[in-house]
Amino acid sequence: MTAQTLDSATQQRVEQWLGGNYDADTKEAIQHLLDAGNFNELTDSFYRDLEFGTGGLRGVLGVGSNRMNRYTVGAATQGLCNYINRYAEAAAFPGQDISVAIAHDSRRMSPEFARLVADIFSANGIKVYLFSALRPTPELSFAIRQLGCQSGIVVTASHNPPEYNGYKVYWNDGAQVVAPHDKAIIAEVNKITSVDDIKFDGVPERIQLIDEEIDAPYIERIKSNAVNPDVIKRQADLNIVFTPIHGTGITLVPRALEALGFTNVHIVSEQATPDGNFPTVKSPNPEERAAMQLALDMALAINADLVIATDPDADRVGAGARNHHGEFELLNGNQMASLIIYYLLNAWRDAGKLTGKEFVAKTIVTTDLIDRMCERYGVNCYNTLTGFKYIAEVIRELEGKEQFIGGGEESYGYLIGDFVRDKDAVASCAMIAELTAYAKDRGQSLFDMLMAMYQENGFFYEALVSITKKGKSGAEEIQEMMAGFRANPPKEIAGSPVVRIDDYKALTRTDAQGQSSPIEAGKMGIESSNVLQFITADGTKVSARPSGTEPKIKFYVSVVEPLASKEAFDDTYAQLKAKVQRVIDELKLI
Repeated sequence: MTAQTLDSATQQRVEQWLGGNYDADTKEAIQHLLDAGNFNELTDSFYRDLEFGTGGLRGVLGVGSNRMNRYTVGAATQGLCNYINRYAEAAAFPGQDISVAIAHDSRRMSPEFARLVADIFSANGIKVYLFSALRPTPELSFAIRQLGCQSGIVVTASHNPPEYNGYKVYWNDGAQVVAPHDKAIIAEVNKITSVDDIKFDGVPERIQLIDEEIDAPYIERIKSNAVNPDVIKRQADLNIVFTPIHGTGITLVPRALEALGFTNVHIVSEQATPDGNFPTVKSPNPEERAAMQLALDMALAINADLVIATDPDADRVGAGARNHHGEFELLNGNQMASLIIYYLLNAWRDAGKLTGKEFVAKTIVTTDLIDRMCERYGVNCYNTLTGFKYIAEVIRELEGKEQFIGGGEESYGYLIGDFVRDKDAVASCAMIAELTAYAKDRGQSLFDMLMAMYQENGFFYEALVSITKKGKSGAEEIQEMMAGFRANPPKEIAGSPVVRIDDYKALTRTDAQGQSSPIEAGKMGIESSNVLQFITADGTKVSARPSGTEPKIKFYVSVVEPLASKEAFDDTYAQLKAKVQRVIDELKLI
């Protein structure tokens, strides 16, 4: 090992692991990499410490300080324990016994990491409620409040490739941690500089296994979301295809559908068994058609009414239905979020439940169709930064003041009711099945409902352009792109003048006359963030947002036109797609 093969900082970390109190298998794996001269792998594994971000951990499995393993997971958990205990010592949880809830998904090492985390919490004097087997992420959120816990962790890397794992940290409201806790936890984690700081020896009597005592009330709350149970009874045989894509959805989605009264649910057998290798797909992401292909094939074979798919930790859901040409079409996140809100707003109005104190929450890059519908129904619509933790923050701040109807984000995450404080694919599958049943009860398809919504409110069409720029030079290029848009913002987009520019980094809103006003800092779900939005006179909106976790910059393009009739759908759709392409070309986004 020389300076030519490893830089000094990486070399120091390698030597620390070889000489420290790490297990023999770990040291053997490191030595094997050294003996094989695999310095690229060594560098990637040790060049830095795996970052504990505002949401928790995520990384590739393996040995090393930049990998997910018992030591990096242990250090993060020890830091979290220290923060919780110090927070409690400051009388921040008066009269409460400190406890946490822990769940995990189907990924490689997820059960082992969940048990490791439980041991460390228990070794730090904290009561642990540990799910006995894999469970959806939203159920972990539910469990925290159901059990009165102060925090929680779910071991998952969402829909990342199989070589990844991670975990998300939640606070006592069942939501992922936000300020001030997020940065304070990171500070405590960064203080763990030695493996000897970690308390690995669990205390079994402080660890309680849980399952049905949380499953049953969670399913009951999902059942209570139903707004038209009589419709479900009439359409109990709605033909549904479901796939959990080898993830946690298999544990509760079929049960939730059955609890509502749906009796004709077909599960894709090839993807029903939880498996962290995700053997039937390249990516276990329901946003991608390939991940849902087996479900679509089954749907065509059995003439299904609805296809639904959940990601590995069952917080996102993809859905498809037959379009007006008889072909199965997958609905994107903006369409599905809008349909859910459209259905709920109509149901609440028809039931006489709209009093002026109800609200919907969504992210600033999610379709403005939801804003338009809420305005028509006299319902507040709050826009937050990207991330469901900000939607949860709005729900928490308005608790007891306004009633949450539902919300969502364009990246296939939706929430109905407030008993969970994160996106919930289990409850969403139930609601999507219900609104499909409602449409069928009226002689329509889900796609017919989509077109009716567009006729009433305008045909909104959105597209996402994601540009990857790797490495240091890529990061600099992304920053230059954002700086360029700030220095020389477009005056016109697709033939329509820009009438408003929202800069969430500066927290300023600039009108067509160049007059600026503040976007209120500290407003619910809003803080300084590197996002730019350009809004034109005809309703076109372009949002530019560098990713916080990947070497990407994302551009969200939204255009809108009236839809005169269902017969005009195809022509209007073609016009909107052409307009989006014009925006992309003019702004040189590709």
